[in-house]
Amino acid sequence: MSAGANLDGATSRIVVAPLPKVAEMAVRNRCREMISLVAPKQHFHRPAVIDPARHLLLSLNDIAFAGTGALVAPQEAHVEAVIAFARGWDRTAPLLIHCMMGVSRSPAAALIAALAVVPDQDDAALAQRLRAVSRQATPNARIVAIGDALLQRQGRLVAAVAKIGRGADYAGDQPFSLPVEPPADALAGEGAGP
Repeated sequence: MSAGANLDGATSRIVVAPLPKVAEMAVRNRCREMISLVAPKQHFHRPAVIDPARHLLLSLNDIAFAGTGALVAPQEAHVEAVIAFARGWDRTAPLLIHCMMGVSRSPAAALIAALAVVPDQDDAALAQRLRAVSRQATPNARIVAIGDALLQRQGRLVAAVAKIGRGADYAGDQPFSLPVEPPADALAGEGAGP
């Protein structure tokens, strides 16, 4: 079995969900590992199917600038934690990543996690896969920029996310599943990488 294949032979994927859909998506997709990107002091219950030892909880607000006061901007340490957690993901079951609405922080973290485990893929193709599975995803620009730098993408991830643009206006909870790798027939056309 390849490193990117699930036990059922499917390509590994990241399930992105808003907070109200976390338990449903964890059970439906048989997730065992989860990354939570939530505001400080935001309370929620970890689904019982998630291994407590494989749950990364990051406290940060959905802002794209270094703010002051009570808001916590995404920091390098947050993104380093996402990268390290993703690299420890066994990929035999989907990884669940969530934030409050499933639109900004979690899609950004999903892109970074995908590049952390499959670094030799094309950033633009990955961003296009994100847009194909979520019309309303608008990845947090600060998380994307930090991830681009830490993963040494040389601006390619930032440019790819800018190219897909802002997502559609929020139309309610819309979880989605992002394939970590491009389809096998697309691999021959991908020439970019780190």
